[in-house]
Amino acid sequence: MMDFINKQNRNVVLAFAAIGLLILPLLLQQGGNAWVRIADAALLYVLLALGLNIVVGFAGLLDLGFVAFYALGAYMFALLASPHLTETFPAIALMFPNGLHMPLWVVIPAAAALAGLFGILLGAPTLKLRGDYLAIVTLGFGEIIRVFMNNMDHPVNITNGPKGLGQIDSIHFFDISLGKATNWFGMDIPSVTLYYYLFLTLVVISIIICHRLEVSRIGRAWMAIREDEIAAKAMGINTRNMKLLAFGMGATFGGVSGAMFAAFQGFISPESFSLMESVMIVAMVVLGGIGYLPGVILGAVLLSALPEVLRYVAGPLQSMTDGRLDSAILRQLLIALAMIVVMLMRPRGLLPAPEHGKSLKNAPAAKGA
Repeated sequence: MMDFINKQNRNVVLAFAAIGLLILPLLLQQGGNAWVRIADAALLYVLLALGLNIVVGFAGLLDLGFVAFYALGAYMFALLASPHLTETFPAIALMFPNGLHMPLWVVIPAAAALAGLFGILLGAPTLKLRGDYLAIVTLGFGEIIRVFMNNMDHPVNITNGPKGLGQIDSIHFFDISLGKATNWFGMDIPSVTLYYYLFLTLVVISIIICHRLEVSRIGRAWMAIREDEIAAKAMGINTRNMKLLAFGMGATFGGVSGAMFAAFQGFISPESFSLMESVMIVAMVVLGGIGYLPGVILGAVLLSALPEVLRYVAGPLQSMTDGRLDSAILRQLLIALAMIVVMLMRPRGLLPAPEHGKSLKNAPAAKGA
């Protein structure tokens, strides 16, 4: 009976949450498009955090170069949905006289497949590395991808180097373009709101996939590797394949997020995929609650929205010091202080997994028995 009541209460909470998420952009729109854009960016970071959580949270593999897969997905979308390739290569222009504007169902799988392939290529040589050594290798991989994107404008111009790629197509669904406002039931819906609903749909699908992975045999194998790789191998788990699968699955999420970012922004450059982005994504996973989906989502939303909210705090503080302190530096300082305070007060994250530490709590009782 209690299980039925708990399930019923959970369904009610989920229903209210779904209604709230659906009307959120309409409410934020009252304050202008900027607030809806913040919500869009938060959803993209949730996608990234969910992907990294597969690698770090489920499999226990510290990855500091996750932004590389984000960049690969973004550049794949930009190259296939912008005039850059047709303007640079006459052979491609002859093949596509009307321009290379690939549809959504071609570009997104291509971005996911490319990022997943590079995830496996990253995982293959790092199978025997753990901890700090794995972190250093993945960090180097992320920087290598960024440097390549920054320098692949000569002798053959593929990425346009530091100038970036522009004129990227917006996402189209049949006759609906998300790049411009549309009218639904007599109500004008701006482009940022349309993208919000697309990103929300992708986040919901990603959460379902991550949850099913978590409770599957694959998820249990990942967690066994995370807790004790030697014991997992002794139990018959193919740790090599499981690690490669974790890198590939996580990278796929990063590729899809990058493709959405390129379509949403309409312009990308190597500066968008710096080391700081990787650090922030890792911080989202750790700050929210590593390995626990609600915690990861909470961490991603808070850390992605906090810098924008702090603009309204850093501005007055800058005025109080007669402009001696830069508002951007003040924002970074406030974010760092907030993260330090949270980790001191909640070392396991804002919303840790309920099972975490259960054995430690039961240890004294078992010892006394």
